[in-house]
Amino acid sequence: MKILTISLVSALATGAALVPAHPADSIADPFVPAASWAPRDTADTLWRRARIAISDESWQEAADAFREIVTRYPRSAYAGDALYWEAFALQRLGRQSDLRRAVVALERQKEDYPKATTHVSGESSALLARVNGRLARAGDHDAAIAVTDMASSIAEATVLGVADALASVGAELARAEPEMRRGLAEARRGLAEARMDARGDRDADVPPGCEDAVDDERIEALNAMMQLNAEQAIPILKKVLQRRDKCSELLRRKAVFLVSQKRSDEAVDLLLEVAKTDPDRATREDAVFWLSQTGSDRATEVLEQILLRESDTELQKKAVFSLAQGRSDRSQAVLRNFIRRRDVDDEVRGDAIFWLGQARNPANAAALREAFSTLSDDEAKEKVLFSLSQSRTPENTSFLLERAKDRTLSIDLRKSALFWAGQGGAPAKDLGEIYDNAGDDTDLREQVIFTLSQRRDAPAVDKLIDIARKEPDRELRRQAIFWLSQSRDPRVAKLLEEIINK
Repeated sequence: MKILTISLVSALATGAALVPAHPADSIADPFVPAASWAPRDTADTLWRRARIAISDESWQEAADAFREIVTRYPRSAYAGDALYWEAFALQRLGRQSDLRRAVVALERQKEDYPKATTHVSGESSALLARVNGRLARAGDHDAAIAVTDMASSIAEATVLGVADALASVGAELARAEPEMRRGLAEARRGLAEARMDARGDRDADVPPGCEDAVDDERIEALNAMMQLNAEQAIPILKKVLQRRDKCSELLRRKAVFLVSQKRSDEAVDLLLEVAKTDPDRATREDAVFWLSQTGSDRATEVLEQILLRESDTELQKKAVFSLAQGRSDRSQAVLRNFIRRRDVDDEVRGDAIFWLGQARNPANAAALREAFSTLSDDEAKEKVLFSLSQSRTPENTSFLLERAKDRTLSIDLRKSALFWAGQGGAPAKDLGEIYDNAGDDTDLREQVIFTLSQRRDAPAVDKLIDIARKEPDRELRRQAIFWLSQSRDPRVAKLLEEIINK
């Protein structure tokens, strides 16, 4: 919830608009790029084509066209805004890889085209906040850190105008509360949606030319047969799974789901065969998912084989997800052993780290803490920190605090550990000690101030007041004052009055 809140505050407090503005027409549709305004520009035709693609909600085509503008005509009048609209289209596609590419596009706009209309208006900041918020909720730890940094930058940007900023941010937060709640509900629905997708009940994967087959009566007939006589249905389903004619993918996906409802070794064998041989990726992934739902001990063995021997990383990720949903001691042990291996794909291992954290199992947490020191790259280590933060135990909080104090780690890792320790309820006293012992490490001290600001308990306010009064560094004092100004603690009003009357 705090990640989502931070992202919204970041967008609002930097003056970011929630809908796009247009250089040519202030009354334009807020979700369609402005009509072309430079007809002699070499990229004008491309811009028109990309704009039509956005209007038609052809997100991939739009993203490709806007990217082509920047690639072929980097000096075009359209190039800067093309990066924003590329990111807009990518976030509509919604895959993790697309969201990460959207972040890259927006970051490039900020660096190379700071005068672009969509950047100056704040729309890019708002979109970046939303994209990073979605990535962070899905366990992307770079995004979580980016959101934290965005929030920290608010203090630097607005502290000189605290009174005006507070009134504005307070009003916007009140208005945005329903959106925050919707965002939280969306995050909670994530797993349910993933399960629904895995059933094959998804129109996005309908093969071209097969749209009419979505409501095929044969699918209903399969379902009815299973309800009437499951034993008789299995041989029929087996034949369906062997079909390779046009549009049979939809039938096979439904058959996979129906087979999974039969709790038997025969069902496991059928699903395994589909996972290995079906030419349709979505059908294979469905088979891997539903293996975990059969309740068979053998299914866990099969999923482990897929995880360790399969070369298709997307299929491996499905196996990780399925093992995580099984929640049996055996399936969790498979994942714990997997993250200890060094000969596996980093992205797949990252997924395993994430799901181990979601199970909130003491053995999983111990394995994550143990694995941390064996990991060679910071990205994997940040995933461990995030996963541990999902289970608020004294052991995990202590581990996160120790990593925040560890000067052998990169500053980004220490800041991440500190943030998640604060989210996990680390005592304000411990956070204050990290601040006092940080020496000239300004980045870490700024992170402590922000982390304390997210706490509403008296000890956290006490430490911020102490920093506001005694800290020699003027910028750090300003940040402490800004965050204190958002507290309703009566002592803060007294402090502000004291500062004003100096």
